[in-house]
Amino acid sequence: MIKKFIDKLLGKTAPGTGRGKHRFGKREDVPASEHGIDPELVDRRAAEVVRTLQQAGYEAYIVGGAVRDLLLGLKPKDFDVATNATPEQVKGLFRRAFIIGKRFRIVHVVHGRGREHEVIEVSTFRAYLDNTAAEQVSGNEKTSKAALAGMQHAVDASGRVLRDNVWGPQDEDATRRDFTINAMYYDPGTQVVVDYHKGIQDARKKVIRMIGDPATRYREDPVRIIRAVRFAAKLSGVGFTIEPKTAAPLVQSQALLADVPQSRMFDEMLKLLQTGHAIATIEQLKKLGLASGIYPLLDVVVERAGTSFVSASLADTDRRVGEGKPVAPSFLLACVLWQDVKTQWDRRLAQREHPFPALQSAIDDVFDQRIGDVSGRGKLAADMREIWVMQPRFEKRVGTTPFSMVTHLRFRAGFDFLRLRADVGEVDEALADWWQEFQLADEARREDMIDQVREEQKQRQRKNQPVVRRVPKPAAPAAGGEAPGADDVPDGAADGPESDAGAPKKRRRRRRKPAGGGGEGGSPAPDA
Repeated sequence: MIKKFIDKLLGKTAPGTGRGKHRFGKREDVPASEHGIDPELVDRRAAEVVRTLQQAGYEAYIVGGAVRDLLLGLKPKDFDVATNATPEQVKGLFRRAFIIGKRFRIVHVVHGRGREHEVIEVSTFRAYLDNTAAEQVSGNEKTSKAALAGMQHAVDASGRVLRDNVWGPQDEDATRRDFTINAMYYDPGTQVVVDYHKGIQDARKKVIRMIGDPATRYREDPVRIIRAVRFAAKLSGVGFTIEPKTAAPLVQSQALLADVPQSRMFDEMLKLLQTGHAIATIEQLKKLGLASGIYPLLDVVVERAGTSFVSASLADTDRRVGEGKPVAPSFLLACVLWQDVKTQWDRRLAQREHPFPALQSAIDDVFDQRIGDVSGRGKLAADMREIWVMQPRFEKRVGTTPFSMVTHLRFRAGFDFLRLRADVGEVDEALADWWQEFQLADEARREDMIDQVREEQKQRQRKNQPVVRRVPKPAAPAAGGEAPGADDVPDGAADGPESDAGAPKKRRRRRRKPAGGGGEGGSPAPDA
């Protein structure tokens, strides 16, 4: 014990390694007969990237969550590759490769084009460095950009890693990763899994365990708090739980998230909600005591997850991810914030503002209050605005409006939003059914549908129009006393056959404005 203490004090390391061997796990090469990974589940493009790097003389493996999912028999959504080649060396091996990032420099290798393209993320093995010996800056990643420009490994005053671009061997790279189940390496050529921290055992035990001291690791990168929640939500369906020692510092470490840039927090929030486990994520946040305080907009999601509309939108997002369909953050956030928009819109309408400007003003206020100034807000806000502005337009089903609506770029998102509103009873379901049929109908059928709506509107107008009963007005007295009428006709004429014909003419005369001259409707002349 004394010898170890003296060695540590003097900076001595284990012979032959140049590093203290107690810091890093023991390498285990697990063959296919033991781990049971199905090679058919491995993405061929990821395997091709690994093969290209190995043929160039470098070490290369599929790494991280993909290996975890393969061990569990799941098809990974993304495949990452780790290698001992530097980013510049990786970029030189592929025609379409791009170095990105400053905090962690990595390479994106792009396969395919358009919607069918896929990005394989390639990272270089990183050294495990003691953060107490790293270069320190007084501010954070956002406020200390100038100071960080020439640094490879730097931390702030709290110990949070702001730069980590020092390359090292594979075992140090494994120790630098967060959870044991994410620190395994798979060689698709030999089908061997390299494991340093008993990740395979934890996967079989269904335990999410932090490598090293959890409190220290959360301090190095507070976003690991969110990652722990995300993995717990994703894997809870197959029985995984967070190890008690790993879960214990989560709540007290939550305050560290205040120093993380808002744009990064916004991206991490979207990952929580768009990986196909949004409802499970809400449950895990409540279970772990993190229901509020992580990120203001996430607090709103958790708070409204119990409402019928937001709950339906979360379930719809999970369903679409499970079916392999694309999901857009604009749609989900539009559902979450619709309550705010509608409340402010109704308030402005009550103040007799014009509907469309009132809606635009309400949307602007909600953006400022709920989203703030985050990276990418422009595109996100434009998509959300279009979804909201479409809602009152769905009520207009005559004229040219329906034809212009179905050709709108965001029509499908706007219609899906309307369908959710109909499902929870906010609008008439018949309205959503009409638009469902209209968008699929041919031109003639669309014209018939619009004519039918127009006729129904006319019938409602006639039905709602008040009945006006006309009462004959008495004749106005003429100048000089009495108006000319039946009394002006001599007594003999009243007894004759003309008396029956004269009465209707008098009634017509009273209804019409007098016209100059005689003719039909004029006063009968008295007998000479």
